Parts: sequence; C-alpha cells; structure tokens
Amino acid sequence: MKKRRSDADQKVAELLRTAKESLQLSVAFLSRLDGTTQHLEVVESSVPFLFQEGNQQRQETSLCQAILDGELPAVIPDLRRHPAAMALPAARLPRIRSYVSVPVVLSDGELYGTFCAAGLTTDKGLTKRDQSLMTVLASAAAVLIEPSVRERERRGELLGRLVPVVSAGGPVVVLQPIVDLATGLRVGYEALSRFPAAWGKAPDVCFEEAHSVGLGHELELLALRRAADHLAVVEGYVAMNISPATLVQPEFAALMETLPLDRVLLELSEHDQVADYAALAAVLSPLRARGMRLAIDDVGAGFSSLRHIVITAPDVIKLDRSIVSGVDVDPVLTRLVSSLVEFGHGCGASVVAEGVETAAEASALRGLGVDLGQGWHFGRPELPSATVAPPTVQVPTARTPVAAPPVPAVAG
Repeated sequence: MKKRRSDADQKVAELLRTAKESLQLSVAFLSRLDGTTQHLEVVESSVPFLFQEGNQQRQETSLCQAILDGELPAVIPDLRRHPAAMALPAARLPRIRSYVSVPVVLSDGELYGTFCAAGLTTDKGLTKRDQSLMTVLASAAAVLIEPSVRERERRGELLGRLVPVVSAGGPVVVLQPIVDLATGLRVGYEALSRFPAAWGKAPDVCFEEAHSVGLGHELELLALRRAADHLAVVEGYVAMNISPATLVQPEFAALMETLPLDRVLLELSEHDQVADYAALAAVLSPLRARGMRLAIDDVGAGFSSLRHIVITAPDVIKLDRSIVSGVDVDPVLTRLVSSLVEFGHGCGASVVAEGVETAAEASALRGLGVDLGQGWHFGRPELPSATVAPPTVQVPTARTPVAAPPVPAVAG
C-alpha cells in the first residue's frame, strides 16, 4: 500500500513535478541515503510501475552514489557514453539512459540524499543549465524536509535516553520533608523524581519530553510506583505528583487501589491543563472517598490554579516557591501569600509553602497563617535510607531552635 504523503512530501512532489516537466524526463525523485541504502522517498513518474515510493537499492550500486563519488558527471545525456554508468543496475532495469542528480544538503551541511531526474531515452538537450535548475529545486526540498529530519533525530535522542530509564523501573525517587510550621515536626514528605545529572534537565522537562515520544504515561506511573514504595519505610503521608492526562489512564486507578490511600496526597500542578474535569472527578471521587487527599501544586505561579481549586475543591494548596522566596522582606509577596492563605482556608484547604530556605521566611509564613512548610531550611530531598544529621528548624513562635525529627530509618 502506498504511504500517505505528509504536507512536506506533497510540496516536495510539486518541486519534482517541476523538474520532470521542465527537463521533459520520465521521472523525478527525492532519495534518502543512509550510508548503505538508497530510499526513494518521494517520486513523480510517468512510469510508476518502474519507479515507486519506498523502493530501495544498495547505495553503492546507485547512479547517485557514483555521481557523488565523482565517477560520473552530474548531468548525463547518454549513459551509453559512460562505461561506469552502464555497469550499474539502473542501466539494465529500469534501463535509464539519461540522468541528472544533485545532492540535497541540510542547513548544517549534512548530506540528506539526492534530487534526481531520469529518462528512459537519451536526451542530448540536457545541459549544465538543467543542473542549476535541479540544484535550486533541491535546496527548496531541503528546507521542506529538514523539520521532519530534526524531529526524527530529536525522537531518537530522547528514546535513547528514556527507554533505559523506563526499562530500569523509572527514575530515582527521593523524599523532601514537609514540616508543621507551628511545631517543627515532620508530618509528611514529597516524592521527587531525579534523572541522570548528565542530562542537565529538570524533572518536569524530562516528563514533558517523555510525553512527546509516547512514554510519558508509563514514566509517570513508574515514578508513582517508586514513590509509593517509600510508604513502607517512612511515617506520615507521601505527596505524589501526577499529570491530569496520566491520572485518567486505567493503570493509574489500578495502582492506587493497592495503596494505603489515607497516607497519599496526590498533587496536580497548576501548569498542567485539564482537558475534562468530569473525567478527572470520576477517577478522583472514589479514591478521595477512601481517604486520599488532593493537592493543587504551584499555586501563585499562574492563573489556572484558581480554576483547578474552584472545580476540584482540593484538601491542600501548595504555594509556589516564586511567591515564597523573600516573603519576609517583600510586602507585595506578603499581601499575595496572605490573600492565598485566606482563600485556601476559606475553601477548607490547608496551605503548604514550597521553597522555604530561611528561618526568617518560615517565621513570616507562620505569621501569615501558612500551615506547613517545605524547602531546604527543613531538609533537602534524599532517599529515606540516607543518614544525615537532622536539620534545625526555627519554630516561629519560639526563640530557640527546635530540631526536626530525623528521617525514619528504612524498615527491616
């Protein structure tokens, strides 16, 4: 079955039609050379039974390769005058007798393939002028096909990185403590995914890239499973992140059925669009009825979080670090946080501040009515088995620091 042409292929076909008609030859085609094989990618032919899209031949036996190697000229009015051409398969089947071939070169200088026109009879009228026309058309074709070439390269690079992570069971998941601002006691943890440092990419970027190549749902669910594994070795709740699109996958509900839902806080980012709130509620309602709590993450970083809050009625809202950092010295941030706290509490939700890095910020947040805090001031993300000295947490209502309880050791 003939493949369906993309929009770019259709435009390349128009260029090939121009070449075929201008040179009055039987066929014009765009070929891709991969180092071993010549692939006919787009073909405009008066004899389609001889020249078909998708046909392949060994690159080393093609007229195009001989021309690229300098063994034959780019314009060949009569193949019979060139013994090297007559020795190639194309001289016998489909019995090509005239030929023009120019390279297709991408913007970085990479050779993609060739832009060619061929005739089944000799054509003494073929000249260097025809080569110039073909070169112009080949340049236009290169512009059309380059985006798809780069997209294939991007997908290949991403799959090369992500598939091993998926095969290994997902990303490493560490925990960051969440602290009661009034007492300094740890009440829970947020599970945070970590990808290889060599990638130099933030976790949300890695998940976004995974979704772009069809691995996003699987990777998110693997991270969720690894986060759930920590429930067996820490006390309190564990906050787990999920995108709305993955949440409505059947595999998500199946996984959640296996967890102690009263210790799960599910976080939806305010950055993630919700396509269907009714579908979202259909999945969340039975889970919340069994004790799972819902949080809206990154509140204050944009406007969509307010819609999320109004429609989903979350149990927790998490203030984005962008409005927490410097809240102790910035009156604008102070007013904003105060308003969000009043809004959250008015909706029946508790309020968590993310990105708390100093005792002064913790004190200011407590004074504004924020319930819980999370950030480097209280502890950095780590594996539950890590042995580190417990951080000192400044309780806003006390003059002396209170040591936070250490991260519980791994069970068993």
